[in-house]
Amino acid sequence: MDSGPEELMPRLLPVDECDLTEDFDPAVAPRTPQEYLRRVQIEAARCPDVVIAQIDPKKLRKKQTVSIALSGCQPAPEGYSPSIRWQQQQVAQFSAVRQSLNKHRSHWKSQPLDSNVMMPSTEDEESWKKFCLGERLYSDLAAALNTENQNPGIDYIKVGFPPLLSIVSRMSQATVTSVLEYLVNWFEERDFTPELGRWLYALLASLEKPLLPEAHSLIRQLARRCSQVRAAVMRGFLH
Repeated sequence: MDSGPEELMPRLLPVDECDLTEDFDPAVAPRTPQEYLRRVQIEAARCPDVVIAQIDPKKLRKKQTVSIALSGCQPAPEGYSPSIRWQQQQVAQFSAVRQSLNKHRSHWKSQPLDSNVMMPSTEDEESWKKFCLGERLYSDLAAALNTENQNPGIDYIKVGFPPLLSIVSRMSQATVTSVLEYLVNWFEERDFTPELGRWLYALLASLEKPLLPEAHSLIRQLARRCSQVRAAVMRGFLH
């Protein structure tokens, strides 16, 4: 028994069989609601079940990457721009990290968290900044010391939790975007720190394609801020 189109795609508004006059002509403009509905049914029946789009492969090959305009970024001083080879290496490494994260997300998500890891709710901006950066950095009392980071008994409440795979894999895309926004806004008014850099990298690697407009905007904002920091560092070297 053949499966009719309605078995695969049922009507949203089923129409009962209606009595039409013998002189009904589907080519003539409908005069009653019944004639209009019947004409729609006839036109729908004439549509092919499968439609194949004519795609030019040459055009696809030219549009395989996501383009994000970075207007407003300050260029690096002459002679201080990263080489093309270095840029390509970073892109390749970042792509490999993203693919590995996506591939093993389910595995890491199933790994148990330490008892002291309490992930905040998506909307709790202040708690997320403390979670990622630590109470010390959040309170501007002191940055986390590198020597402390090597201590197995480190207090992550004070210095912030690192972006472990077991943590970022549990974050939904909405949470990833929100936390990225919190940290980018934090970076707008403060100096760069290793803790911030690790989290920004992990969150960017966790973004799934296609990117939402919010993610595009955050990446542009982050790029502009990074260019400002780079320009300030270069001015310090030059002077």
